[in-house]
Amino acid sequence: MSPSMSRLTNRSMAFVLAGGRGSRLKELTDTRVKPAVYFGGKTRIIDFALSNALNSGIRKMAIATQYKAHSLIRHCQRGWNFFRAERNEYLDILPASQRVDENRWYVGTADAVTQNIDIVDSYDIDYILILAGDHIYKMDYEVMLREHVDTNADVTVGCLTVPRMEATAFGVMQVDDQDRITQFLEKPADPPGIPGDEGHALASMGIYVFKWSYLRELLIMDSEDPESSHDFGGDIIPHIVANGKAQAHRFNNSCVRHRSDAEAYWRDVGTVDAFWKANIDLTDFDPELDLWDRNWPIWTYSESVPPAKFIHDEDDRRGSAVSSLVAGGCVVSGTVIRNSLLFTQVQTNSYAVLDHVVALPYANVARSARLKNCVVDRRVNIPEGLVVGEDPEEDAKWFRVTENGVTLITQKMLDRMAAEA
Repeated sequence: MSPSMSRLTNRSMAFVLAGGRGSRLKELTDTRVKPAVYFGGKTRIIDFALSNALNSGIRKMAIATQYKAHSLIRHCQRGWNFFRAERNEYLDILPASQRVDENRWYVGTADAVTQNIDIVDSYDIDYILILAGDHIYKMDYEVMLREHVDTNADVTVGCLTVPRMEATAFGVMQVDDQDRITQFLEKPADPPGIPGDEGHALASMGIYVFKWSYLRELLIMDSEDPESSHDFGGDIIPHIVANGKAQAHRFNNSCVRHRSDAEAYWRDVGTVDAFWKANIDLTDFDPELDLWDRNWPIWTYSESVPPAKFIHDEDDRRGSAVSSLVAGGCVVSGTVIRNSLLFTQVQTNSYAVLDHVVALPYANVARSARLKNCVVDRRVNIPEGLVVGEDPEEDAKWFRVTENGVTLITQKMLDRMAAEA
């Protein structure tokens, strides 16, 4: 097969932007960047973008990090260390390291690529896929790359089809009947509809495809513009819309579904409420996100732990879990668990009750605790008899309670409560 006829992913790289804090996740990002936040029982958020790239056939990747990156870097070193340079495979981690200026970190999403132009050059690729590292979805990037080439676009923008008035929180594409982008609008109060489907709009996913030689020149030009914020959504894409050819790619066409009639699944788990709900949704009888699909697996770092264990079988002291996900290494000792998700090595003790709880790794729930509608952070020790989720006003004195009544519990919050008791 000639190079021109080979899969486009063989001639492409994925550049993952993973430097944003994700401040709306509150204390969950106090010690880790948003893409490193846990999700789904054993994975991290960034695993979805990386797995999509790997499953699509991309074997060259780079991850740009900045804010509190240690947890993310360690995860990638442990879980994504199987690339082999002798097979022309690479995964580089690119922390903001003042490579351009001693006083300059990454100042925008485009600048994160600009500061690493020499590294991207070394990959010897034709196309570059710019990815956000903080969303949950399954997507075949080869489909988007093929559309980019077939339409001869300067940039192709991955887009969600959403109800028109829900698009006010996104960057929105105004398109013609060929899905060529005619205008890019950032969080418009009155989003434009899709031709022939005015009730819906096309919202940017933060996914872009470029021919590398074209983007390289554009980035250098942008870096010399003192008025630019050096951002893809704020500067690069609007420039191409005005001066080149920008194409919208509909996520519906490349979404990987577990059945043909399934909805296109994409989630921004950027708030505590959204994070809790997306995890709890996995406990449904037929969840919208299929983590069991062996044809499109989500790769991650897996600790060597024993299977989950359930012990005690008395009327008021039975280790049980109903409509729940329980990861390896967990010990459910005389606890009733309903509609909850327990990450690796969580331990619960007798007479406790967990109802709609997301418990991150190594959390420990002591005897007789009752938790409802909670997110419990990593390594948190829930004290004996603690009741959370039944009295929102009392909970709010010590913990973070969201607008939708979800309570986030961290060890610092519990330590403060113990000190003031």
